[in-house]
Formats: sequence, C-alpha cells, structure tokens
Amino acid sequence: MFNAFRTFVLLAGMTALFMAVGYFIGGTSGMMIAFLFAAATNVFAYWNSDKMVLRMQNAVPVERSRAPELYDMVDTLAQRAGLPTPAVYVIETDQPNAFATGRDPKNAAVAVSSGLLRQLETREVAGVVAHELAHIKNRDTLTMTVTATLAGAISALAQFGLFFGGGNNRDNPLGGVGALLMVFLAPIAAMMVQMAVSRTREYEADKDGAEISGDPLALASALNKIATLAGRQVNVAAERNPAMAHMYIVNPLSGQRMDNLFSTHPDTGNRIQALQRLAAEMSVDDKGRGPQPRPRPASSGRDSGGGWRVPTAGRTEDDGNVRGPWG
Repeated sequence: MFNAFRTFVLLAGMTALFMAVGYFIGGTSGMMIAFLFAAATNVFAYWNSDKMVLRMQNAVPVERSRAPELYDMVDTLAQRAGLPTPAVYVIETDQPNAFATGRDPKNAAVAVSSGLLRQLETREVAGVVAHELAHIKNRDTLTMTVTATLAGAISALAQFGLFFGGGNNRDNPLGGVGALLMVFLAPIAAMMVQMAVSRTREYEADKDGAEISGDPLALASALNKIATLAGRQVNVAAERNPAMAHMYIVNPLSGQRMDNLFSTHPDTGNRIQALQRLAAEMSVDDKGRGPQPRPRPASSGRDSGGGWRVPTAGRTEDDGNVRGPWG
C-alpha cells in the first residue's frame, strides 16, 4: 500500500512539474497544453513501455528452444515469486547487465545481456533474474518507465521553450526569465524525481529478489562483478538512450556511483552490505545453503547444495558460467 501511495505521489509530482514548465513557458494556456501532453504521455507509456524500452535497448526475444537453461531458470524463479513466466530477451552487449519492463506481471519481460551470461556464474545470474522479477512483482517497471518518459518529455519541453516564444507571452509572470529558468531547472528537477524513484526501489528489489532466489550472497556477488565490469565495457544502446539507464540493475553509463540524489542507482557497496545482513538473517551461507523462504517446485533446477545449476550441455564445469548461443 505504501509503495502504491509513494508511486502516486511521485508521478503526480512529475505531472505537476510538467505543468509548471508549461506555465512558465506559455502561461495558463501553456500549462493546460502541458497537462494534456503529460496525460497523453502517461497513457502512451502505460501501453507501450515494454516495447519502447526493449526496442531502444536492441533486445531480441529468446524462445526456450534457443536457450533452455536461461528460460527454465526464469520460469522456475517466476513460479517461486508467484508470477506468470515473463518473456525472455537478450541484449547483445559485452557489458553484464539486466533489466525488466512491462505494464503488469502478465505483460512483462526480463532482458539480460549476453555479457551477463558469459561472465557471471549460474547462481549469480539467478540472483540477477530474481531481482528483476521482484521489480515486476512490485510493479516497479511501469512506474520507472513512465517516470523516465515524463522526465525526458519535461527536458525536451524546457529546451524548446525559448523557441516557442514563452518569454514574450503576457500571461507569463516572469517573462523571459521564467522561460530561461525552466530551460535549466526543469531537467534537473525531473532528474531528481526520476532518481528518487529508482534508488528506493533498487533496495527493495534486492531484498525481495534475494528472498525469491533464497541466495542473497549470490546477488551480492553479481552486483560486485557487474559494477566492476560495467565501468570497463560500453553499453552502446544505453549510452544512446541515457533516460532508460535507471531500468538496469546497475548503472550502465559512466559517471558517479555515489549514493546521492543525482545517481541513477544506490551505491553498490551499500546494496551489498544490505544483502550480507539479509543473508545472516536468513542463515544462508556463501554457497546458497540454508533455510529457503519459499517452497520450490518438484523440478526446480537446484542441486542438493542449494546452488543453481543448468544442464551440462552449453556450460563449462570449470567456470560455472551459463553458456548459450551467444558464446
């Protein structure tokens, strides 16, 4: 209930900010136009958020016949989370990363990079997938996508403000000064709200995802590896569409990683520490062994030691990595 209320407040704040930009650029008429545009943007994002994000990140759909190990992993974890199995996508990039999208659990998708499958161990991949399923279960994906869409629209409206002649509008109380302020301040304000949405929900998805997989330390290890490798490997699609960067489990862009209002994600070290505390509470060791919070299906894909495994075909026993058609 609290999450739903917070989401409503944040989205209402974004819409109000959109209207404020319209007011300072075009007066009362500009505010009304901005409100209608904000409403239309929300509707568009609701019905098309998954398609838009997947297309912008060059994600390709993967059927079970192409990657049975990955698909079965997603399917089993979705059952544990009480979710329909989402569509599975792969992003062709060496950078290890992942995100989830979709307007609701019945219309959701999980996308993982080929670099994630090659460079992380199976337990770590499962931890990442469980994190993304937690976003779907908590309905974060819709909120984050709509917020990103509105933030981008606000920035665009502010940048075009001067071209629309807002400074000459008699209904604009601050004249050209107001339009100029909006050009610089609106994108910053929009980014602050967008980042607030992402940062708080990442902590919750870490916790819920660890409970779904029953292996908090696997997710902690995955976050450490992804954060390290993401800084060395460029995600071209993410760099071209930075407004979608907060959708990923770890920031795919170069820049600050500090736990502050202007970062797209919480500090990775803080997230790892939280997961380590959760592992202690769950009495789970670094091999994923310990009490499991949710019963698993009879065919779960887990071995007797509690760690994730996949069929030996397509997987090398020496490194424990998932091997699919991407390498």
